[in-house]
Amino acid sequence: METSVLRIAGAAVVAALGFVASSLDAEYRILFGIIAGIPSLALMFLSRRQLGASFSVRPEARALVTTGLYARIRHPMYVFLDILLLSIIVVSGWKLLLVIWGALVVVQTIQASREEKVLAARFGDVYAAYTRRTWF
Repeated sequence: METSVLRIAGAAVVAALGFVASSLDAEYRILFGIIAGIPSLALMFLSRRQLGASFSVRPEARALVTTGLYARIRHPMYVFLDILLLSIIVVSGWKLLLVIWGALVVVQTIQASREEKVLAARFGDVYAAYTRRTWF
């Protein structure tokens, strides 16, 4: 639960920064979108590819993927999707979308929690060790 609270608090800080960034001139917002959005899109697709056959919409414990991006981040698809969407919001300048983005972060945090319970039940101590050496 403490990871969930930290992620949501971190998202609130990022949303505040996004709010400020959305107020910048258009050329700076576009530059932010290029610098943050394009790499995030590529990393999101890479994380999906690295997950391979373990990907599912509902939490399942087919295999424990601990290589590639998953060696450092337990949920890279969520992280990079969040950064990509935030960059789109900043480029658009529509600050109201930050509220929707924040709600999405909460939903993803709940889903990540469900996934982690399924993985912990299946992989036990191996999964516990994995969580100690990775971020969200």
